[in-house]
Amino acid sequence: MAISKQRKEDVLSQYTDWLKRSQAVLLVEYTGAKMKDLDAIRAKIREAGGEFHIVKNTLAKRAFEAGGMSIPAGLLEKSTAVSFAFSDPAATAKALSEAVKGMEFAKVKGGFMSGQALSATQVKALADIPPLPVTRARLLGVLQAPAGKLVRTIAEPARSLASVFRAYSEKPAAA
Repeated sequence: MAISKQRKEDVLSQYTDWLKRSQAVLLVEYTGAKMKDLDAIRAKIREAGGEFHIVKNTLAKRAFEAGGMSIPAGLLEKSTAVSFAFSDPAATAKALSEAVKGMEFAKVKGGFMSGQALSATQVKALADIPPLPVTRARLLGVLQAPAGKLVRTIAEPARSLASVFRAYSEKPAAA
């Protein structure tokens, strides 16, 4: 279906805006997909703070080039859907990989992160990284562990002395 020049410009500006706001962009081939399956993928990615849209390859190519990204050969061929990671690239990549798991029609092609092209293998590695809240919690635990150990070490002599006094006070008086 042909679209008007004005509509193409509107779509191009929308793609460009999404690219500017995204921390990562993941491309998926969806040949033979049903609308219900695509909606399931969209819902999963929205939960992770991203967006999932079917794009026109020629307009997407123009938007990527306007954003200063060079497109590897074969990335914008066949049917293409794009997942935009607005908040956490790892969480969006994980949601995408979980959503397409078991769907033979969907295949991750690759993507972009910080303007650099990613292969499908790199997108899978990104999906294996824990989400940002989990990473923050682990880091906080690592930072708090030495302080907690120090507090226990300093308090131990006083605790031992208190145990000796308690045992002495509970000892029956010698007659």
